[in-house]
Amino acid sequence: MDIPVLNKSGASAGSLTIDPEQLGGEINPALIKQAYVMYHANTRQGSARTKSRGMVQGSTRKLFRQKGTGNARVGSARTNLRRGGGRAFAKTKTREDYRVDMPVKMRRKANRNALLAKLFGGIVDGKKVQEVLVIDDLSMGSPKTSEFRRVLEALGIDRSCLIALNPENINARLSARNIEDVTVCNAEQLNAFELMNHRYLVIAKSDLEAWIERSAGTTKGGKNRESTKKSSAKSGEAA
Repeated sequence: MDIPVLNKSGASAGSLTIDPEQLGGEINPALIKQAYVMYHANTRQGSARTKSRGMVQGSTRKLFRQKGTGNARVGSARTNLRRGGGRAFAKTKTREDYRVDMPVKMRRKANRNALLAKLFGGIVDGKKVQEVLVIDDLSMGSPKTSEFRRVLEALGIDRSCLIALNPENINARLSARNIEDVTVCNAEQLNAFELMNHRYLVIAKSDLEAWIERSAGTTKGGKNRESTKKSSAKSGEAA
């Protein structure tokens, strides 16, 4: 799969060859959905609190007598049946945990699969749209929001956009963070949730190559699988 590489003016600056097998080979919608739900659930703070009828401020006086009025029997105004009253089952926990876990291999494959779906592009008004815009160089001499906005306009970005930057690219980060419908993230932390939440992905060529290599060929600890096997074998021989 050949992906065009552009410069900041939107002109062609070469191409990047990506093997679809490195990204899962084919799109697995169920896996991407599972990862999306996991990332979404893990953003919840779990700090919602509500008050029971005993916590709501107000009088406990019975509103009217039990019999003789023709109305249904009623207690205080703080009951959960009335507006402004307490909740029947109030949330009083210190911290609710909504965290969802997912195996590392599945999570990484979902992230690669989401990128593969983006590389295939989408259809808007009957026309195919290139959703992954690979730039030869995203570095900037100084923080300039207006200059970065002109770069996005030159690339034809008209919807929500995710800018994946190297953590050391401070000037580009400061330039893009205040633009409407633009989200900035570290290139090494690119995931399925952010990819699916934005129409376009803008990333430097070197950062994309590094992300694919790191995502496809490392273990949970970040070490290369082959080097891990060799080191374990050497330690076994020494023992």
